[in-house]
Amino acid sequence: MITDDLRSHLITHVPEQCLADVWIGLGYTAVMLEDGNVGVAYTFRDNAVAGCSIFMGRRPLAGRATTEILKYLGSSDGVESTVGLAVANALANRPKPYQLEGDILDLLPLYPEDRVGMVGYFGPLVAPLEQRVRELIIFERNAARSTRVLPAERAFDELPHCSVAVITSTALILGDLERLLDAAADCRELALVGASTPLIPAVFQPRGITLLSGITVIDGAGILQVVSEGGGMGFFGGRIRKVNVKL
Repeated sequence: MITDDLRSHLITHVPEQCLADVWIGLGYTAVMLEDGNVGVAYTFRDNAVAGCSIFMGRRPLAGRATTEILKYLGSSDGVESTVGLAVANALANRPKPYQLEGDILDLLPLYPEDRVGMVGYFGPLVAPLEQRVRELIIFERNAARSTRVLPAERAFDELPHCSVAVITSTALILGDLERLLDAAADCRELALVGASTPLIPAVFQPRGITLLSGITVIDGAGILQVVSEGGGMGFFGGRIRKVNVKL
């Protein structure tokens, strides 16, 4: 599985650290490492344990080694999987010379005849995409996000008929990414998108992904505060850099 490869790559190529602070917010989870770098991941709590505690893993998280917490990657518990991905991003998502700063639509090659499948509703991308391509189809678990979205499970049937796929990186938390990549195997362009995206070319390029679009955190303390107050991307502002990696 991709999460296994992600964990193995990080353990092999990135020095182990200890977790300095962990915030499991309503919108995002943020992890600060001992060197001060911060990684985030979307808090997927739909299948969290019922009750006043939604994280049932070992406590405290602060002070534990990254190698230990990376074991949560791919967990069937959404909150555990979120924590594991936030740790992975804290290790991996750092400024690199090959990163390209800016909006994904400035770097994703699109043509008027393209049929684009968007897995996960990315509101700011909808109107610009509709102006540039023949058709945009959006697949989303939460039907309340928009009146024009299709059920998420329809993506597996429709992506084989798309030329471009834009897939939310929360699929890593849900365990759907392998199936989505298989469905999108014939797409000319395949982008993994969102603040939860691990910016690790070695893991994703062999699987046909052509663009990684994520973030690096430049104000760790500020991101921890936003996350602790239930904020998400709309409140990250100047505390992050939006960066892209072309594969």
